[in-house]
Amino acid sequence: MWIDTHCHTKYSYDNWLEPLDLIRRAKALGLDGVCITEHYSYEASEPVEQIGREEGLLVLRGVEIATDRGHLLAYGVVDDGWNVWGRDSYLPLQEVIERINSLGGICVPAHPFRNVGLASLLDGLLELQDIAAVESHNGVNAESDNDLAIRASAHMGLPTLGGSDCHKTVAVGRCATEFSQPVHDMAGFIAAVKAGACRGAYYAPYSRQQ
Repeated sequence: MWIDTHCHTKYSYDNWLEPLDLIRRAKALGLDGVCITEHYSYEASEPVEQIGREEGLLVLRGVEIATDRGHLLAYGVVDDGWNVWGRDSYLPLQEVIERINSLGGICVPAHPFRNVGLASLLDGLLELQDIAAVESHNGVNAESDNDLAIRASAHMGLPTLGGSDCHKTVAVGRCATEFSQPVHDMAGFIAAVKAGACRGAYYAPYSRQQ
């Protein structure tokens, strides 16, 4: 099954993408589900889950966290109590990973080789401890950045995820994750990642292939 594991809607407050448009685009592309990872807040994506139920598409929820060493996708939290720092940006990366893991979640560096200035992770990825996977395929990245993430994940012996990082309807599903075991909820998602039963890829309906 295929899930776009990195999606944003208007509830990230940096775009105007309506959740209904995202979900209907995902269904039209043949995706089996999406994971909404709004910036800074898990709770912000709550309205999208109900729309997914109404439209018959699996909608999971995570959060994209801005740290002092790049962006981090966190899956498995249940509210915004994960954030004990009282701010939204430049949170201490390793402390965030420890915090998410202590709550039963998992952490996946997002677009690790995208240069976003002083907070870029880049080769620092190879030093990270206690992450569950690497986002190897990001739909906004340059292909060369994805290639570096693919090689790094192989070197680290970690599974990979793919996500569109969509902020517009047209971008939904550019990259996605193929799961080799069923995922029906976040518990199943985390179990599959921990088992390595997933791989990031360029999603087939688009011209770029893995």
